[in-house]
Amino acid sequence: QVPLKPGRSLMDWIRLTKSGKDLTGLKGRLIEVTEDELAKHNKKEDCWICIRGLVYNVTPYMEYHPGGEDELMKAAGTDGTNLFDQVHRWVNYESMLKECLVGRMAFKPIAAPKGEGAEVLASLNILNSFISYVPSVFGFTSGSSLFTTTMVSRTLNLIDYDWFQTGGLITIVIYTKQKDMNAELVIVDCQDKRLRGEIILDDHSYLVEVGSMKQFSLVVNIAEKVGKVEIILKKKDNIRWKVLGQPLGSHNTFIKRMDRGLFYRKCKLVSKTEVTHNTKLFCLMLPKSTHLQVPTGQHVYLKQIIAGTEVVKPYTPLLPFLPLDFKETSCHDSAHIYLMIKIYSCGLFTQALDHLQIGDYISVSNPEGNFKKSQVQTLEDLFLLAAGTGFTPMVKLLNFALTEVSCLGTVKLIFFNKKEDDILWRNQLEQLALKDERFEVQFVLSEPTKDWVGKQGKISSSLLSECVKRSRKDSKVLICICGPTPFTEQAVE
Repeated sequence: QVPLKPGRSLMDWIRLTKSGKDLTGLKGRLIEVTEDELAKHNKKEDCWICIRGLVYNVTPYMEYHPGGEDELMKAAGTDGTNLFDQVHRWVNYESMLKECLVGRMAFKPIAAPKGEGAEVLASLNILNSFISYVPSVFGFTSGSSLFTTTMVSRTLNLIDYDWFQTGGLITIVIYTKQKDMNAELVIVDCQDKRLRGEIILDDHSYLVEVGSMKQFSLVVNIAEKVGKVEIILKKKDNIRWKVLGQPLGSHNTFIKRMDRGLFYRKCKLVSKTEVTHNTKLFCLMLPKSTHLQVPTGQHVYLKQIIAGTEVVKPYTPLLPFLPLDFKETSCHDSAHIYLMIKIYSCGLFTQALDHLQIGDYISVSNPEGNFKKSQVQTLEDLFLLAAGTGFTPMVKLLNFALTEVSCLGTVKLIFFNKKEDDILWRNQLEQLALKDERFEVQFVLSEPTKDWVGKQGKISSSLLSECVKRSRKDSKVLICICGPTPFTEQAVE
């Protein structure tokens, strides 16, 4: 992120979009944009960008963009979909830029190939049609044909599954063929008579999504060694169900997670606790009909409607406290999500969060992120460089490393803050360092008082050369960094 000029905050942008001012330069007209026309608008003072087939005039947004003008200019006059997805696909650009919509891209028709290529293309189209229109995972009837998911899945060599029922239960069984399947890879939601079950398989996900459901309660069982997932629905009565429900749009699909889109559920705020003078610990309760565990190193998105505009921000869940005994794996609290959030006096989103009352609801997304525990499991030395609330991803990582990584020799947290009263969970970290000889914490302040006796300054090569040292010459090391963008970039360098 870059510093914005006064009067260029998110709230200022929202006011501008509602002012009635023509932000497209087309006086309310929508046009079809060719590739050649798009390419002409590639300057800061005249910048159009295409995202998912829609073209926006982002010229008036330049000075309001938190990432700076240079980042927007990377996509000037081109299709910026891939760049957008890499940086912040979670942002609802349709809401943020709706007053900047120029029109839709005019795509050139693709000429059909000749010869064998045409036959292959025709075969693929038939297969795609078959996948798209085959009725549902659960054996629904369509005309005179009856298909089951199992048949389709085996045809495509993806995931096998089936369902059956007893007097009081419906059991959906999904065979992932993944031997290390665990609870963090299974996300199930039941809301508004809809069942949505997503199975994460590396960078892909498989989805079961059915609507018009009858009433039930939910249990999820996972056989980790064989990769079998059971979604068990407890019926409210013992009546035999002829069908499970109606298949929804993304039902029975196996695609890349990046193409899946974010799914949100409403979570209730059950507590809000002060951590420091400007940071609070929020506890959100998941719906009873949701099975969700956020993996170590991954984040969720919170979504709020502010002044009629949908605003989304990422946060990394953590534990409610720092465990001091790592002899046994700590019990996972599967009913709540804990978020440590710094409240900014001029922050539109965090001020709205701070004004939430106990019992209010906020939308929380599925987890995202590419950090894997396997990166830690064979470590000897783990160094954590954190600045401010960049400490939050380190909490679950600390817990996992000290609990489950048997070959681990040392874990060192180098924690950067401005002032002494900014340090998050200082007492807990100092207690942990006394309790576990493998763990060391070093606090570094950039604006210390005269009484401060610890390290001071900002992140630098000389400071890190003092603090980051292997336990032995060729030990296996991982260094994890989180904080504001300038801190992270300098730390990586």
